[in-house]
Amino acid sequence: MTIRRREFLTLAGAALLSPALPRIGRAADNGGAYDLERFGNARILHMTDTHAQLLPVYFREPSVNLGIGAMAGQAPHLVGRAFLDRFGIKPDGADAYAFTFLDFEKSAARFGKLGGFAHLKTLIDRLRSDVGAERSLLLDGGDLWQGSGLANTMQGADMVEAANLLGIEAMTGHWEFTYGEKALRANLERFKGEFLAQNVFLTEEAAFNDAKAFDAASGRVFKPHLIKELGGYRVAVIGQAFPYVPIAHPKRFTPDWTFGIRDDEMQKLVSGLRSNDVDLKLASRVSGIDVILGGHTHDAVPQPIPVTNAGGTTLVTNAGSSGKFLGVLDLELARGRVADVRYRLLPVFSELLKPDAAMAALIEKMREPHAAGYAAKIATADRLLYRRGNFGGTVDQLICDALRAEFDAEIALSPGFRWGNSVLPGQSVTMEDVLSETAITYPETYVLSMTGGQIKDILEDVCDNLFNTDPYYQQGGDMVRVGGFAYACTPGESVGRRISELKLDNGRPLEAGKNYKVAGWASVNEQQGTPVWDVFARQLVAGKMPATRGTGVTLRGVDDNPGIAGQG
Repeated sequence: MTIRRREFLTLAGAALLSPALPRIGRAADNGGAYDLERFGNARILHMTDTHAQLLPVYFREPSVNLGIGAMAGQAPHLVGRAFLDRFGIKPDGADAYAFTFLDFEKSAARFGKLGGFAHLKTLIDRLRSDVGAERSLLLDGGDLWQGSGLANTMQGADMVEAANLLGIEAMTGHWEFTYGEKALRANLERFKGEFLAQNVFLTEEAAFNDAKAFDAASGRVFKPHLIKELGGYRVAVIGQAFPYVPIAHPKRFTPDWTFGIRDDEMQKLVSGLRSNDVDLKLASRVSGIDVILGGHTHDAVPQPIPVTNAGGTTLVTNAGSSGKFLGVLDLELARGRVADVRYRLLPVFSELLKPDAAMAALIEKMREPHAAGYAAKIATADRLLYRRGNFGGTVDQLICDALRAEFDAEIALSPGFRWGNSVLPGQSVTMEDVLSETAITYPETYVLSMTGGQIKDILEDVCDNLFNTDPYYQQGGDMVRVGGFAYACTPGESVGRRISELKLDNGRPLEAGKNYKVAGWASVNEQQGTPVWDVFARQLVAGKMPATRGTGVTLRGVDDNPGIAGQG
């Protein structure tokens, strides 16, 4: 299980869990994929990181997802065959397609797209009706409102409507905060569930000025938890928002709020409720949490990872991204404890699920004013377009090429976001596809003069964020993508010593004291440039896609690491 998770929902209320590993649902190749064996007296359904994908998607899982130090070779830092072997998944089947990058293009043609809220609605309703509404709970781990052109235009309001119809009862946040407090609170007024975040507090100045808060005495901005009765037992759900929002995103979006992990506050909250990768580390430091339903990392982990702590054992899960998966946590609750548990992470194969009519109608209604613009053909994909991977994907290679061409820049930098759909070779690239890779509230491009030393420092800083051996210093995302130069990376080295051999495309070394013209986008500092989606679309329309190239990164010291099986 990844230890970089920054936002999660936890199930608190018991002392120990059964040591038996839960089972993964199989049978995705036939109509019985969603016929789950009944177990226990409470069911928690969990989805996360859908990134506003209302329709079914193609989404290629990474071929590089390195674990360093204690996490080397541990889930979720396994890819390809190593992943299949670890979780007992047969090659060439539907589960192999959903969970790995292997034979992606061939399997995509065979098994189709995954996710889609109309299909999720059908599956969720079925799974809840199987146990009864009074015994089930639907939770969302955040990154729900952002990731599409429609969500960006409506500032997440479309996703609130879809979430209400889906029946989400509680969620936490990450990219939701990038819409700013006014838009966020407007959405929460319409949201029928609970927005939970135990780790968001007012700044001292905001508290002094009586800024709005859930609890003025403590300065806590949002409700920290909810308690719901399931099957005759009380279950507590605690929300943990992404703790590095003001660092990973522009501070101007949340000027009155402070974030952080705040495990001491979490422990107080958990202890109070009982008496009345970050997930793994948090699970080891905070006792009394039975299950962490993780997200943010976009890793799909078929089986939970047990973590021992002073109070017993905590199971840590992660439910993937883009609407591809739905986690099903079945619990046998007894007096004051969880007696046993079963967990299944179900791939949501849209071709196996009849779309819910009401959800399909809602989606069509919200998309209709923008549908023609989204459908506009920009180009034809001459290769598989994807993003997810520690060091790069073909989408960001094209974005870097577009930035360099647009601004006649020697070097381009593109952020290592983990959201963004895949497009198969031969398919049209539409404006909707472009927006699925770029739709953020700070999309402005920029051109700056940077020295070679400054560029190396940026790479070292992001690399330490990705591969620091202390989970609490990992702030999410993948490595910044580069264009115009190449470099070597040794992930297992210490901070400041991971990046070397920086060379321009012409073979000349990047000189520490020399200035270079650098183009980029998504700066945390306010910019005034053209939105990146316009730059990207304009360059794609202008002509043939540039020749395929690698990520520009030579990896060292990871030859035997099962978290690498190719470029990306």
